[in-house]
Amino acid sequence: MEDINNMWIKRIYEKCSGCRRCEITCSLHHEGKIWPEASRVRIFMFVPGVEIPHLCFQCDDYPCVEECPEEALSINDHTGAIITDKSRCTACGICINACPGRVPHLHPRDDHIVICDLCGGKPKCTVVCQEGKWEALILLKGQDVETEKISTKTPKELAYQTARKILGEKATEEVYEW
Repeated sequence: MEDINNMWIKRIYEKCSGCRRCEITCSLHHEGKIWPEASRVRIFMFVPGVEIPHLCFQCDDYPCVEECPEEALSINDHTGAIITDKSRCTACGICINACPGRVPHLHPRDDHIVICDLCGGKPKCTVVCQEGKWEALILLKGQDVETEKISTKTPKELAYQTARKILGEKATEEVYEW
């Protein structure tokens, strides 16, 4: 058995074009149709021109898994991704509140939590992002994971941080009024 957390999707937010191909590909893979609302990766835009791909950060302590009262969430030993047991999930939302990045979300039709499962070790979102030459989502494996992993933040926090990086502090002060 391999160590947990040996796969992770690196995000380079300033490279995201906002094309949403990652959402489309994810929903096609998991739902069999184009349905971005059911995607495991979601794109947020809180600042014009700053697109934030948001998906599971695979926290070291997995608070969503720990807090689930139904034990509906587990960790894939091969990938480190969180797996939802739809038959056990009651859609109570405790895992959403436990997640520092508020990543898990309710499936738009079915009563269960939706969270990135790394497509069983071959994430489709990273493939389409690389094909499009944007390189905003990059699959890391092995030792690269621990050196690149970032702390969990909400989409708004990430948007603000990225806007400051791209536009400068003055620009974000004018665009953002928290």
